[in-house]
Amino acid sequence: MTLSEILHHRRAVRHYSDTPLDSDKVRQCLQLAQLAPSSSNMQLYEFYHISDKTALAQLAAACLSQNTATTAQQMVVFVTRQDLHRQHAKQVLSAASDDLQRNTPADKHHDRLKKLEGYYGKLMPFLYARGFGLLGIVRKLIAHSIGLFRPIATNVSEADLRIVTHKSCALAAQTFMLAMTEQGYDTCPLEGLDSRVVKRILQLPREAEINMVVTCGIRETGRGIWGERFRLPFEQVYRKI
Repeated sequence: MTLSEILHHRRAVRHYSDTPLDSDKVRQCLQLAQLAPSSSNMQLYEFYHISDKTALAQLAAACLSQNTATTAQQMVVFVTRQDLHRQHAKQVLSAASDDLQRNTPADKHHDRLKKLEGYYGKLMPFLYARGFGLLGIVRKLIAHSIGLFRPIATNVSEADLRIVTHKSCALAAQTFMLAMTEQGYDTCPLEGLDSRVVKRILQLPREAEINMVVTCGIRETGRGIWGERFRLPFEQVYRKI
């Protein structure tokens, strides 16, 4: 399918058939999902791919026993891991440094490496750190003070960075759903769920957060889709400046 065909075919499927899915193909779609853009390439997420029948039943109950969950052949739980920001920053810095050595003229290595070390070694740990909201206040004060003299990002509170983390995870989830459509599989993103129960089923640490659960399967003819797709008139949401 072309991208346009994929986008038009993808729907939030509410009832799946009993046709099983190939777990390897779902895993491949998750590998493609990791190609989605991520803020500062921090990739503060994890993908939990569930095919075990017992776990699926438990998750279906945690998703309020919606039809799309109770009939799902597999599920993927997208989880944000802002608490891993230091580890990921080190990994991204290491990869960027290696890339620098391979693809950047030698006379520019020092300056660019210094910038990378400042960005991932100091700025990212400072931005993503949490401290009962207090660190966010400090960051806001610093940003607004600098903003008196030049443009600067001011959405740096702890709540702001939590939103950034969830947005990056959601981009990966959307990429996954489009990849699944290309494979001939269907999906449905869910936010109607008890996140505490989902975390308990997956044995997630306290700092982890559920971004969304995506149910997977093949739509059942006649009741997989709830009516025709509706979108607001394009001119209502489109603005050209």
